[in-house]
Amino acid sequence: MDKIFSPFAALCTVGFFARLSYALARSPVLPLFALYLGAGPEAIGFAVGISTVTGIFFKLPAGALSDVIGRKKTMLIGLFVFAFMPFAYLFIRDYSLLIFIRFIHGFATAIYGPVSMAVVIDVAGGKKGEMLSWFSSVTIIGNLIGAPVGGFILYSMSAGSPSLAEFQTVYIVSGIAGMASLLIALKLLAHSEKIEKVKTLKESYERFLSGIKEVASDKRVLITSNMEGLQNMTVGALEAFLPIYAVKVAGLNEFQAGLLWGIQVLATILSKPIMGKASDRYGRKPLITIGMLLCAASFGSVPLLKDFYLLMLAAIVFGFGEAFVTSSSAALVADICKEKHFGTAMGTFGTIFDIGHASGPIVAGILIARFDYLYSFWIMSALLILAVPVFIINVKLGRDA
Repeated sequence: MDKIFSPFAALCTVGFFARLSYALARSPVLPLFALYLGAGPEAIGFAVGISTVTGIFFKLPAGALSDVIGRKKTMLIGLFVFAFMPFAYLFIRDYSLLIFIRFIHGFATAIYGPVSMAVVIDVAGGKKGEMLSWFSSVTIIGNLIGAPVGGFILYSMSAGSPSLAEFQTVYIVSGIAGMASLLIALKLLAHSEKIEKVKTLKESYERFLSGIKEVASDKRVLITSNMEGLQNMTVGALEAFLPIYAVKVAGLNEFQAGLLWGIQVLATILSKPIMGKASDRYGRKPLITIGMLLCAASFGSVPLLKDFYLLMLAAIVFGFGEAFVTSSSAALVADICKEKHFGTAMGTFGTIFDIGHASGPIVAGILIARFDYLYSFWIMSALLILAVPVFIINVKLGRDA
């Protein structure tokens, strides 16, 4: 096994178990647990979203910290949260404590997310797009498996009304998956890491701030990250409102609505590695541009369709478009930045990613309440289209990747 594949395979395995652990703790178990604790609809939504708030505030500092103290040490901090926080849910008896633990649990992805991407970039060499896409696809599979496994545990152990013991069982399984990711990482991280040494705490702090300043002041990084953020805004909107549109407007059943979302995610997973390899070979910018336009067209077409198979076609096209954008945007940010600032760059990227995903349902909800599905989806599609010329004009590399 070659020197690149071995650590990369280990990283993918760590990522799979980490995301499996997090998904087990999140959906559908978390909303049902909040409901069990007496939360209403708004409170349930807050419980689900609070961990994203953690990411918005702490992904950039976590990425910058990894540039100073090393990726492996920083990644281990995130994996410790993955491993041990699920067991904290065993002590929850009221909604307030749930919110507090959800916020702390959010540090797992806030720290691990950008740093793991920086580690992948470190080992990828000239295959950044391909390697990042494979890594992303594997971790998405962990997310996909976690949700039904958590739901199955609740269903199989209860008669339709889960008790505290059933919820605790799921969180124990989540903790076991998190422990697996940590143990694999500890073996992976046994090797030393080369980092630029600093002599004093002040010097470390100055390097921490200089990395953030250098990356955040590069408009190419911000614009490229915003392309991912805008695209992810439409993902969040679809995640929230495609099921409602499918059932309430198109007249489909709940199973068909679930299939629409599932096929979109599957299209993304299957096409990401191919698109990542293509971005390494043909350049990032063409793929990001095509992907944004595919997402805009398919997203905007949803309110025009009511037939299940046509909606499925739109979901597949959207999934391909998402793969075009996500397989290339993080790699392009890495191309722009210096190697010593990869962590900061991925932290910036991850922060904007989270803002986009968190704002998608909110923006769509406000628009749909004021207008209807057609104009709301078209307005959001227009944002994607308008972003393309800004991206093409302002983001340039030496080889105009």
